[in-house]
Amino acid sequence: MKKNKTSKKGIIVSLFVLIFSITMVHAQHQGRPQGPPPAPNKQQIEKMVTDLSKELSLTKTQEESVSELYTDHFKTLKKKMNSNKGGKPDRSEMDELKTDFENDVKALLTEDQQKLFVAYLKKQESKRQRPEQQNRQ
Repeated sequence: MKKNKTSKKGIIVSLFVLIFSITMVHAQHQGRPQGPPPAPNKQQIEKMVTDLSKELSLTKTQEESVSELYTDHFKTLKKKMNSNKGGKPDRSEMDELKTDFENDVKALLTEDQQKLFVAYLKKQESKRQRPEQQNRQ
């Protein structure tokens, strides 16, 4: 009889711990979107190019070319994301697309602008990582 009461208590405690754990995990993920962010729209791309243009002092021709690269890059990303519905996109493929895109932009820039571009990318990356790091703490 004593074993029955002990095992019932153990089961109840285990269930409580399980429910508590699930609740905590759910609370941590609440408010954070799952998966990759959506591709930027036309206005967002224009703002990115404008910000980059100010940061790098792009010429009008460079700005137009960079704008085309950004638009094409995000169209390609959107196609990749849509083709992977129901599954995660291949991270290495996404990284490769990003690297190719950055190299295409660099090819349009002077040496000084390339250095500024690398610094700009690092700054943008740190902005994206900050909210996640704050949520983890």
